[in-house]
Amino acid sequence: MTKNSHKFSMVTALFITGIHTFLLSIFLYMFYEIDLSFLFYWFISSYIFTFFILHLRLETFVFNSIKSIYRDLTLLESASFNQSPITTDMASLSKEIDSYAKNKKLELEALKIREEYRKEFIGNVSHELKTPLFTVQGYISTLIEGAADDPKIRDKYLKRADKGVDRLIYIVKDLDMITKLEVGDANLTVETFNILETITNVFDLLEIKAEKKNISLLLDKDYPAPVMVHADRDRIQQVLSNLVVNSIKYGHQNGTTEVSVEVLNSEKMIVRVTDNGEGVEAKHLTRLFERFYRVDKSGSREEGGSGLGLSIVKHIIEAHDEKIYVESKFGIGSEFSFTLQKQNQ
Repeated sequence: MTKNSHKFSMVTALFITGIHTFLLSIFLYMFYEIDLSFLFYWFISSYIFTFFILHLRLETFVFNSIKSIYRDLTLLESASFNQSPITTDMASLSKEIDSYAKNKKLELEALKIREEYRKEFIGNVSHELKTPLFTVQGYISTLIEGAADDPKIRDKYLKRADKGVDRLIYIVKDLDMITKLEVGDANLTVETFNILETITNVFDLLEIKAEKKNISLLLDKDYPAPVMVHADRDRIQQVLSNLVVNSIKYGHQNGTTEVSVEVLNSEKMIVRVTDNGEGVEAKHLTRLFERFYRVDKSGSREEGGSGLGLSIVKHIIEAHDEKIYVESKFGIGSEFSFTLQKQNQ
């Protein structure tokens, strides 16, 4: 700003001095005698005086204007403006304001995304809770209206209402778990255990569910020795259960779900859960771990579940300070993998 203001003051002072010196020379010519030396000294002194007056006023005006801009920006809670000294360099100021505007634009976009996510989340929670609630209410109302007098209908409706209550409890428990994981209240019980045993336990628990679609649950190979990891055994079993359940849910009839364990480096193991099911389109991959996000809005609800499985998986893995990855090709299958702390022998 200093260089530009000097140039502006010099040119403007030259223009003003030239004009009034010209007018003065006309006045002297008409009424007095022209003294060139007087005009020269008059021009020089007037130019210097005009230059300093212009420059001082310009600097004061610009400085006060920019100071006002900084004050207004500070009111908008811009930490960077609050901490930096005031500059009258217009190029620097333009960069700062441009940077400020870009940051605010990003903040506004993030807030819009968050607001859309909040609305979608509330809508999903309402939908997930509404279905079992209305189911339970319907059966109970029917029983109250007289169906309870028939033992067969009474028993059937009570069993169905009980299933609805179980689903409500399932959803609420999953929501409670995610909330605890998000606020850092995971209470992990870290221990050393054989991950192969945990995988086998998951296969045993889900064997009947897999048999309904004739899906084979397999380890990728025979492991000659235990594979020891350092983590929360129960939480990791839940991660594996959720991933395997997901592979069964979206797996093809007569398909396979394969789990493998590999050494990633001297500190980490990686566990992979691979299936040859429906796969996921690329546009959905970035949102798979969101709460209640479903690729198939209709069919996946028919399969049951809380819609929170993958979100819980992500939070549990992150609570261990580990990473989770997903690769998928639509129509071919998916692979979910996560890292774990290796227990060195």
